[in-house]
Amino acid sequence: MFVFSLHAYSQGCYDLNFQFQSEIPSTCFNISMTMLHDRNDRSYLYVANKEGGLKIYDVSALSAPMEVKTISISSLNNLHVMNLTQSGDYLYLALGNHFSSSQSPGMAIIDVTDPKNAAVAGKWKFSKNDGGSGIVKVQGNYAFLGAMKHGLIILDISNIQDIKFISQFVPDVNFPDKKPDKKKINARGMQISGDLVYLCYDAGGFRTINVSNKQNPFEAGRYSNPALSGKPRAYNNVVVDGAYAYVTADYCGLEVLNISDPGSIKMVSWWNPYNCQDGLLKWFSSPGHMNEIDYNKECKLLFMSSGKSDLHVLNVSNPNKPDSCAYYGGVNNDIGTWGVSSYKNQVYLSYVCSFIPFASNWTGVKILTYDNCLGKQ
Repeated sequence: MFVFSLHAYSQGCYDLNFQFQSEIPSTCFNISMTMLHDRNDRSYLYVANKEGGLKIYDVSALSAPMEVKTISISSLNNLHVMNLTQSGDYLYLALGNHFSSSQSPGMAIIDVTDPKNAAVAGKWKFSKNDGGSGIVKVQGNYAFLGAMKHGLIILDISNIQDIKFISQFVPDVNFPDKKPDKKKINARGMQISGDLVYLCYDAGGFRTINVSNKQNPFEAGRYSNPALSGKPRAYNNVVVDGAYAYVTADYCGLEVLNISDPGSIKMVSWWNPYNCQDGLLKWFSSPGHMNEIDYNKECKLLFMSSGKSDLHVLNVSNPNKPDSCAYYGGVNNDIGTWGVSSYKNQVYLSYVCSFIPFASNWTGVKILTYDNCLGKQ
């Protein structure tokens, strides 16, 4: 495995010293979409394995992860597991293959009080079966489902055994293009802060949705990079820290947005190493496609899955000047990432089988460690 750390110390970057620990291989009929280390500090990894359902691994020995539980899609309304999040002793699964129009958006709640004996506690399925979901987030008694073409769906999860539909909000698709390709406009990445949902609407730009009234959400603001007018664009995922949103923009790198006024979002900086605005076919030829993103707030490090470039790490101590700290992998290894997550000094990368916009012939999870700025943990 080729490992390279790019030294750029101008903002407190340091040698992350990535160390490969192990990998969890899968198959192209059970694609590893993304994963999450247990947030209750137990040594378990939860993997959204698409057709393979939810898989749970004991990672107390990072060099030898051991599968301890599988929840198959037969227990999940036969919907593929695409994404997941955790709140307390429950996992929330975003269900439904969003690469196909044959499945419905859905959600399941998994009791992981004892991860080795995890069980389905509740599940919900949308009435339409023309596309799945991309992400789920939870706040209090509500779950927010990024349901791709069906927009944002809000669910009442106060009774996990009786999940209730509250509302659906599909943002206007006629932005930023007046004649949009509706197939490319999907509710994908999101972050919730207070009464605002920060939504990556794919080719439909970046939106802020006010959900103070769960039964009547409305759009509070919208943004799209004017430099990409007339060109493909894809806002994929976001993390928020105070007044700043860090948004992955696919083949166009990362945009740092000032969101202090949700109705007037401003670009602060743009990490665009591929000069994506210079041509119409860069989406196919780009060496990087930024998708999922995770944030080490203490170290001010952004970890981004970057397609055939595997992993990029940026230091955002100064949001005005995102600094390339390191990357892992490379464009010539014939594999590409979809997901990324971090936990303490651990980084997890999910690889997918794909043909476009990059080719990848292996799927599974790779486990890395790095030298945390606070010391190894």
